[in-house]
Amino acid sequence: MPVAEILAGIALVKSSVDFIKGNIETCKDIGELGSAIDGLLRGKDEVNKKQGKGPGVREQFDTSHIARETIDAKLAAEQLQEIATMIDFRFGHGTWRGILEERARRIAEQKEAIKQAKIEKRKADAETWEDIKMVLLIMGIALAAIAVVGASIYYANMGQ
Repeated sequence: MPVAEILAGIALVKSSVDFIKGNIETCKDIGELGSAIDGLLRGKDEVNKKQGKGPGVREQFDTSHIARETIDAKLAAEQLQEIATMIDFRFGHGTWRGILEERARRIAEQKEAIKQAKIEKRKADAETWEDIKMVLLIMGIALAAIAVVGASIYYANMGQ
């Protein structure tokens, strides 16, 4: 994992936190902070996802690489907690938890929809192959019938 990709996650967290901190007192509803919250959560996910996945064996065991990943993950978690507290303070207790629960629900729904789409595609592909087999079988039977009729006519005319 290139260092630039690892830094992108923490940079996304920091820029989102800066935006939220600068605008939380002036915004009228939580929707005005939506994209910054999304950036914050995506950045934290990127930081967490990239832990222990260096581009090579050397980077996976390099102490500076491990330290950077660990510290970035802790900083992201700290900033996430700070923003959670600020949002709950500004918009009421439980707002942050509600955001996280709704996000988790939507992610789960998307995963389920993707899973169902794959199942339906497999089913449609299987049905298509069954149709193809049936057409080939019918064509084979028709060809065999034509051959039998043709052979019958040929042998019937040979006797005359």
